[in-house]
Amino acid sequence: MSRRTITSARRGQAFVALAAFAWSTGGVLQRQLSLDTAAQIAGRAAFASAALILYLAVTERGRVIEACRSIGSAGVALAASLAVAAGAFVAALNHSTVARVLFMQALAPVIAAVLARVFLGERVGRRTLVALVLAVGGVALMVGNPEAHSLRGDALALLMVFGFSLGLVITRRHRDVSMAPATCLSQLFLVVAFLPFATLGSIGSDDLGWLALLGVGQMSLGLVLLMIGARLIPAVQVGLITLLEIVLGPLWVWLAMSERPSAATLVGGATVIAAIVVQSREYEGPTPPPP
Repeated sequence: MSRRTITSARRGQAFVALAAFAWSTGGVLQRQLSLDTAAQIAGRAAFASAALILYLAVTERGRVIEACRSIGSAGVALAASLAVAAGAFVAALNHSTVARVLFMQALAPVIAAVLARVFLGERVGRRTLVALVLAVGGVALMVGNPEAHSLRGDALALLMVFGFSLGLVITRRHRDVSMAPATCLSQLFLVVAFLPFATLGSIGSDDLGWLALLGVGQMSLGLVLLMIGARLIPAVQVGLITLLEIVLGPLWVWLAMSERPSAATLVGGATVIAAIVVQSREYEGPTPPPP
């Protein structure tokens, strides 16, 4: 391997690690908000869509509308699945701990492999079957010992996982779909869907600042860093490095907010992460951005 190839790979790993770091701040930033769920979702999506439109304007040389049209029906389906995942993610955080939601999110690659078997006819290998058993066991540990007000959060987190997993399958089937326009469209979907139900009068200047950090810093910056880094390293490495989000997210909330997850959540989450590591050599599909 040449020095140039090694340098390129290290740059890719660094960009993906920075993306995971950006995404990991979602829980601790969301905890600063004092808004209803609709306002949280619409506000984050509004700032994220504005940042992504600006990014598209630069990378596509002003042809934003043309870029969005080019994704076709598959891109619209991807945008819809990502919108469901992103909306459910924010809603789940209002009913459960950050650790619990993020550990559930780690299920997505395993569930995606099962959905790919159902909808695309792809083979489910031995590693994926082992990973599925481990992942289901990990979730059972978390759900079987529910924390206060977490049952609704679990349901929303599972909806998030399904939306994200479906996005993985769509991306795997339609590799020509451009990620940035689809993600931008997903955020616009959320603005249209939740803005009419948001209590806009309750949004203060502090909340606007936190929403801007969530939309621009956590969501959009993470996406841009991922798109840069994912071009430079294999998909398996991308999947493993993005697990940093699952580890760091609960840590930030633990340190900043003293939100201590239960032992069952930690053990179950560790089991889910182990399942993803087991499966990682078998799943080679591209990874869409998290919610």
